[in-house]
Amino acid sequence: MKLGMGLGYSPAKLEIPMDDILAAEEFGFESVWAAESYGSDAVSVAAYVLASTSTIKVGTAIMQMQARTPTMTAMTAMSLNALSNNRFLLGLGPSGPQVVEGWYGQPYGRPLTRTKEYISIVRKIIERKERLVHEGHHYQIPYTGEGSSGLGKPLKSILHSTDDLKIYTASITPAGLRCAGEVADGVFPIWMNPEKFDLIGQYVEEGFQKAAEDKSYDGFDVAPFVPVAMGDVDFCTMAMKPMFALYIGGMGAKSKNFYNDYAKRLGYEEAAETIQDLYLSGKKEEATMAVPNELVDECALIGPPERIKERLQSWKALDKTGKIGTLVLGNANKKSMEVIANEVF
Repeated sequence: MKLGMGLGYSPAKLEIPMDDILAAEEFGFESVWAAESYGSDAVSVAAYVLASTSTIKVGTAIMQMQARTPTMTAMTAMSLNALSNNRFLLGLGPSGPQVVEGWYGQPYGRPLTRTKEYISIVRKIIERKERLVHEGHHYQIPYTGEGSSGLGKPLKSILHSTDDLKIYTASITPAGLRCAGEVADGVFPIWMNPEKFDLIGQYVEEGFQKAAEDKSYDGFDVAPFVPVAMGDVDFCTMAMKPMFALYIGGMGAKSKNFYNDYAKRLGYEEAAETIQDLYLSGKKEEATMAVPNELVDECALIGPPERIKERLQSWKALDKTGKIGTLVLGNANKKSMEVIANEVF
């Protein structure tokens, strides 16, 4: 089992915790991941971290696909990979309709179709086997539609790159997990109970069956985000709840919230509905209090060092099955990362 460090996306002031990142590199962490929503972007942060480190891999979790054409994303990934001695990891995702249409001014469209087209285009560019041609629902390259000059021609990347760049997608929906299993090299579930792996794994495995090549967990990284808070159990649990309330209650409309649906699949249907109703009606504190302690505890690592070590045993047991790849620790600092690294390695 490998360890990763999740940076999340920045609040109002952009700060990169380089001391903690360098500690993670020293402790033997495999990767560190930058995110974006509608503020700081993931690429700038990833580039800064790559330039400031020497061995740890740096990825994007995630680059929002509608923010960049797939060709621009391929150029960015190839450039960062070349400049970092092949330490870049590409994480992609469709985000949600509120951000895509409300921030980027793009139609949400068909997210899974977009994901498959996007990854196909990126892989073709990196492989350089032939000039780029793509005819799909979302992307037409060369473009010949309305407003085109008719002068576009198929091109091949000037920059050569290693063809083993790993591509991850972010998903927790059954369809999204199938898509990841089919076309990606890894997937980020936002939370996961290690004792309920089948809520993720069964759909990833269905995706393996649809892949063009033979696929298994041997070449696929299930990399869940695992929030961390070390200290008093009750205090740490309460500190985690606003984040769970935000995602379950506010990350999406009443009729379309992937995180709310996922909480229900985890076994918290009634709580998920209550949290969403409270959050969308402006009662964020009440929504936070409605998050079950059990949900936080089963998906996070919280408490004093000895308790965190105890809770890691379920992850280590799952690791023995060969189905888990990387634990991406969220909110982790130097002290908690050292405790976890000493237990895992």
